[in-house]
Amino acid sequence: MQFIDWSIIVLYLVGVIFLGFWVGRGQRSARDYFLGNRSISWWSVALSIVATETSALTFIGVPAMSYGGDMTFIQIVIGYVLARFVLAVLFVPHYFKGEIYSPYQLLTKSFGSAAGRTCAGIFLLAGTLAAGVRVYVTSIPLHLMTNISITSSVILFIVLSLVYMYMGGIKSVIWTEVFQFFLFVGGGIFTLFYVPHLLSGSFGENWQMASEAGKTHWLNWKWGWNMPFNIWMGVIGAMVQVLSSHGADQLIVQRVLTCRNMNDGRKALILSGILIFPLFLIFLLCGIFLWMFYQQNSLQQALPDGKVDYIFPLFILSEMPVGLRGFLIVAIFAAAMSSVASALSALSSVSVMDFIKPRLKQTEDLDKRCMRLGKFSTVFWAVLLIVVAKLSEHQPLVLNWAFSLNGLTSGAMLGGLGLALYGAGLNGKAVIVGMCVSVVGMIAMQVAQLNIFAWPWFTLIGCFLTLIVTWLLNSILKKN
Repeated sequence: MQFIDWSIIVLYLVGVIFLGFWVGRGQRSARDYFLGNRSISWWSVALSIVATETSALTFIGVPAMSYGGDMTFIQIVIGYVLARFVLAVLFVPHYFKGEIYSPYQLLTKSFGSAAGRTCAGIFLLAGTLAAGVRVYVTSIPLHLMTNISITSSVILFIVLSLVYMYMGGIKSVIWTEVFQFFLFVGGGIFTLFYVPHLLSGSFGENWQMASEAGKTHWLNWKWGWNMPFNIWMGVIGAMVQVLSSHGADQLIVQRVLTCRNMNDGRKALILSGILIFPLFLIFLLCGIFLWMFYQQNSLQQALPDGKVDYIFPLFILSEMPVGLRGFLIVAIFAAAMSSVASALSALSSVSVMDFIKPRLKQTEDLDKRCMRLGKFSTVFWAVLLIVVAKLSEHQPLVLNWAFSLNGLTSGAMLGGLGLALYGAGLNGKAVIVGMCVSVVGMIAMQVAQLNIFAWPWFTLIGCFLTLIVTWLLNSILKKN
């Protein structure tokens, strides 16, 4: 790292903090802080959605998957695209019926406050786990550059993210993510053009070598509940997974709720679906290009702990030109900070608006009080993210670990929300038990290390458990 690289990084960090202060001007209520007063343009929301769901797990984890394996992960992305269109038609209209701050308030309307709080509590558990893993991933390059410990890197990212999230709320998060989107897409595209100039022989010869090694393999028609990835995991499993992550998870739904109206919310989701496929393709190709390069060149530094997750950060630090190296590191930093800020915003909004606000007395300054509580609650969630990030150090392939964690609870949330929207007349207690049984069952399967199902199926299985247990218990309660 040269002076110009560090200058670019410092300039970005200062700029982001300034953005938080500038965007946060004039905020007077929880509606401003958590929903941006429902005044944010749909195209910026779309870019923010893509940046939120990809973040450093894409920039670092996806190239590692194709570097160490092949391109079969692209089948999963097919489901990511399809799910957006389903959500735009079936879910988005319900988000704009009245004033809601989270999808869990729809359960409250259908089945009572206990059901809404149960689903919200499940999100708080899942959101903390997933965000902690993301923070760990994006602490890797800082650790490599400075030899600062992973824990210290995590704390630094969280503190910096906390500053601009605290000041600017969801507006600062979204506009920072718009900038981040262009940063890491640009970084991926530059890598695709830069690496071929470093290779010996023609690009065609190197591509042929990668093809013969199985790196370009992307389609697997064989049915399988476990790895490797197959097309059925993508079309069925991953599609259901994204129905939950983008329809029942506050991390994404909060962005849709900042749109001006239902049509803007639909356009934001559909545009994010159009963008997500080429984005993942770019970073899978980056992994193959890195494999080509390291077939001809030795690593200047051994992979720490043998983890291929380190391969792209190591390449950036050792092979990228001065200046451009700084921009690519900034892209990773941007991903890290926006991931943390997004999680803090979502966790804070749910904890305040779903749990604390209903217990407060109705006063004229209630909205202002909720905004202040939202700011203070971010500190609590930041501490929990540090703990989860520390635990993530012991996972061999962090991308699979992240998606596995998310899948343990996503089925329960999707099942609960689906019942709230299309299961009128059900007993609220049956819905609560259904969601809880789903979470407990999925965690038990993971703890027992049964390894029967790959993570793309987790949401579908968890959702099925929620629906079947709810239906059975509802039938019993009706008879009694």
